[in-house]
Amino acid sequence: MVLLTMIVRVADGLPLAASMQEDEQSGRDLQPYQTQAKQLYRKLNSESPSRCTLEAGAMNFHYAIEKGVCYLALCEAGFPRKLAFAYLEDLETEFSEQYGRKVPVVSRPYSFIEFDTYIQKTKKSYIDSRARRNLTSINTELHDVQRIMVANIEEVLQRGEALSALDSKASNLSSLSKKYRSDAKYLNTRSTYAKVAVGAVFLITLIVYVRFWWL
Repeated sequence: MVLLTMIVRVADGLPLAASMQEDEQSGRDLQPYQTQAKQLYRKLNSESPSRCTLEAGAMNFHYAIEKGVCYLALCEAGFPRKLAFAYLEDLETEFSEQYGRKVPVVSRPYSFIEFDTYIQKTKKSYIDSRARRNLTSINTELHDVQRIMVANIEEVLQRGEALSALDSKASNLSSLSKKYRSDAKYLNTRSTYAKVAVGAVFLITLIVYVRFWWL
């Protein structure tokens, strides 16, 4: 279930539109998550990962950045990531078409608050059980959910780093992982050659022994 949706300009963290499930409807106090969301989008910049999932206990933040705009959704942890990012992509397509040219020039927070109507309509279509049953038909060419970065919201916020630093560290870890696999392959190859060499030496020794002592 999608409980909170925010659309923010990345350059300065200006909120452009938002939609939130009422506390009475969700049965949860969403204020702490709203605070985390605000802290999160203030850390975004042009070098932040374009798509990311941030775990927040029983909830997950999912966000996608397109054309300098961040589309963020707070969902229950059990809500499928594929569905969450498809939802964000739908919002991006419509929002960009309606307000794309106006985004760079607005200065007032929530200048496009009327977009809430579309958010609510889209959210209902993704909550619908039929949408869950048709999950496999969702086009994910633009975002392989298995490759989307996953981090912990508390760790990100407490570090005081921009998310670009997180992306950089992930890239470094990926490079180290590739180097490790390469080194491991090299060592395995050397080990194989060593075993072959030992076998060859043993075979030659055996042939020489048989030739000189038994013939």
